[in-house]
Amino acid sequence: MAGDWTAQPGEPPAGPREPEHGRLPAEVTGFVGRQRELAELARLLATARLVTVTGPGGVGKSRLALRAAARAGGGFPDGTWLVDIAPVQDPLLLGHAVLEALRLTDGTARPPLDVLTERLAGRRLLLVLDGCEHLVEACAELADALLRALPGLRLLTTSRTALRASGEHLLTLAPLPVDMAPAGPVGPGALPDAVQLFADRARAVLPSFAVTEANAEAVGLLCRRLDGIPLAVELAAGRLRALSVEQITARLDDRFRLLTGGSRTALPRHQTLRTTIGWSHELCAVQERLLWARLSIFAGSFDLEAAEYVCAGDGIEPEDVLDLLDELVAKSVVLREDSAFGVRFRLLDTLREYGGHWLRAAGEEPRLRRRHRDWYLGVATWGEVEWFGPRQAETAERTALAHTNLRAALEFCLGEPGEEQIALLLAGTLWFYWVGCGHLGEGRHWLDRALALDREPTEARAKALWVTGYTATLQGDLAAARPALEECRRQALDTGDDRALAYAVHRQGCAALIGDDPHRAAELFEEALWHYRTIGELNSNVAMAMLELGLAYLFQGDLDSGELWFGQARELCEEHGEQWAYAYVLYATAYSHWLDGAVQAARALARECVRLNHLFHDLLGIVLGIDLLALLETEPNGPDEAGDLREARVLQGAAHRIWRTVGTPFLGSRNFFGTHQECAERARAGLTEQEYRECYEAGARLDVDEAVSRALGGGGSAEGPERGPGPCSVPPAPAPSPVRNS
Repeated sequence: MAGDWTAQPGEPPAGPREPEHGRLPAEVTGFVGRQRELAELARLLATARLVTVTGPGGVGKSRLALRAAARAGGGFPDGTWLVDIAPVQDPLLLGHAVLEALRLTDGTARPPLDVLTERLAGRRLLLVLDGCEHLVEACAELADALLRALPGLRLLTTSRTALRASGEHLLTLAPLPVDMAPAGPVGPGALPDAVQLFADRARAVLPSFAVTEANAEAVGLLCRRLDGIPLAVELAAGRLRALSVEQITARLDDRFRLLTGGSRTALPRHQTLRTTIGWSHELCAVQERLLWARLSIFAGSFDLEAAEYVCAGDGIEPEDVLDLLDELVAKSVVLREDSAFGVRFRLLDTLREYGGHWLRAAGEEPRLRRRHRDWYLGVATWGEVEWFGPRQAETAERTALAHTNLRAALEFCLGEPGEEQIALLLAGTLWFYWVGCGHLGEGRHWLDRALALDREPTEARAKALWVTGYTATLQGDLAAARPALEECRRQALDTGDDRALAYAVHRQGCAALIGDDPHRAAELFEEALWHYRTIGELNSNVAMAMLELGLAYLFQGDLDSGELWFGQARELCEEHGEQWAYAYVLYATAYSHWLDGAVQAARALARECVRLNHLFHDLLGIVLGIDLLALLETEPNGPDEAGDLREARVLQGAAHRIWRTVGTPFLGSRNFFGTHQECAERARAGLTEQEYRECYEAGARLDVDEAVSRALGGGGSAEGPERGPGPCSVPPAPAPSPVRNS
């Protein structure tokens, strides 16, 4: 009988050999994607004797391993064999399970390992041990013993944690890609792997199903909500028997109830997503389960320090968090990610929700949410302090990494009675992020909600009021800005809050400047600066007040006074390593230089303004700089070289597209609109109507990064690399990073 191997050690096997692919099960559904992983696994199997595929539950480790084993079968004359470890609960039965899978009978009392090493001697085969995580130590010992005794053996194992056996090579499997290409095709071969998998499995339920332009966005959203986990995607596709794609997505808040009904012939642990993840949960030690539940409080990624602060206590010592976190990473419960600031961690959304169920069941959620809130209030407070200094760009990036958790903290404060004042404090403290990093709209959202909840005249409310007035002003919404700032000013006077008074007066000056009353604006800026000096305030806001005072003089035609204040603001920024306000100083100085006829100097300063604002993702600063550069393009580059009116219109079109994402174009101000109007008049006078229109439309097709690259000289002229007459066509702009620093 084939497979009833009775040869003695060192002798050729008796009887016929098994087929090349041994006892691998046939695939009953199509295999989607994973070409890169298959190639890497093939490379590892060609050079390493023990390879382990790791990853979270449901990510497709078994499918990948079996596909790779089938492909590699030709290299193993004695076959490729699957051993399902999942049903084996007792480690003492592991060797017997391997013997059974290989159909090797032995009626003696010898240890199974002795039988295996004897009966497999001299053979060349690939053994797939599938689902080793719950017997990881026993599997590691078995692997080590077999590999030492059998030179012709290779082992491919799947596990949610590494075996940590000698000579082990790892391949960590991530979820399937889910992002659709913008405006890309939706035909076969053009879809992300997760979407293609959904489509394939959906056709088994609805043969007529296809991903089309009409439903591509909905399918992509569903796959993103499922984190691209293949098992989750497959189970969701099975729900198309009764629900539409949109209905499935809408019900994902209770995804563990919804995503049931897997194949009855699948392993029991694969029949529901809850059971699949529960399998990983059961494999964790008590403290690991506790940390998993507590980590579910994080939204998005987090670092070790955050985990230690938020999750320690009541059963977990702070010094134990690192080791426990390391174990959860090893078990593929927590994903490790590299960042510019070191290692970060995150739970897949599905695993986070599972942990959240346990957190709520333990009654720990309120306490953990407050701990989480406290940590991210600290992140915001420290970010506000660090914003004024040489680490400003780093502060912007760190805050961006914390963005999803800051949202979660704000949502908690806004929904929990008694937390209203902290909501005001947190939303106001993040002014630097809302204003300086391109999140004006979101800032208004949180501030408006917080202000509506609590009208007690506290310092926190005063701060939220001036920040609201500031963000509304920058959006050109003076109707909302003015009452908020006046309320802040009145409250500050009533309560003796000198700091709030300084900020209220300062931002009232901004509203007057945007409202085209530069004379009143100058008075308010002067008063604000006096208050700042009196209370000893020194930060980016003070620098902004200086340059804004300079702009107020500039708009009144007083270039000398404007330049004086620009110079003071620039010195302050340079002294402290401040770059964000500095970028606006460069814009204002470039504007002044243009008025004074220094075009080349103005162009260099405006480009640096755009570059720095792009660093912070400050769309307002970017668009002001690009609009000014458009005007500067109309100026002659030399005695015998005219300006480029076509390029000027392209940049105006690009700026128009950005303005639509910022708020009211030119903040609703005639003074700020003046440069744009003059540029448009010059272009209209020198271009045909077709050129004037087509160049603008070409610029409006550029996204922000492309527009920045073009403004900095990286995108060529409107016609392409060579400037010349003819209709405008915009070639793809090179990546804006690194951008040229003029």
